[in-house]
Amino acid sequence: MNIESLRDFCLLKKGVEETFPFDNDILVFKVMGKMFALISIKDPNSVNLKCNPEKAIELRAEFTSIKPGYHMSKVHWNTVNFNEDAKDEMILEMVNDSYNLVVSSLTKKLKTELDLM
Repeated sequence: MNIESLRDFCLLKKGVEETFPFDNDILVFKVMGKMFALISIKDPNSVNLKCNPEKAIELRAEFTSIKPGYHMSKVHWNTVNFNEDAKDEMILEMVNDSYNLVVSSLTKKLKTELDLM
């Protein structure tokens, strides 16, 4: 996995924007204004992704490349290191899960706006 592939995949999703809300290094992907993926431009070797808490624990136990979210809630976020034991397909599946988790938590109004896009 690399930053270009991750970026392309994220931007194909409905309602996604890329922002730099923290500084000029951390690229954040949001759906309807809510974060679902973060990656460093200066050190693009991992991505932070939102995850169901129970699944997060399972993934961390199964893959050495998946750790509790760096600088994020350790309950709801994982940091996934690229080019280790989690294959690219798995990482993209985790991006999908992160996106879907965020979409499922949107207000009815935001969900309607997303559906209309």
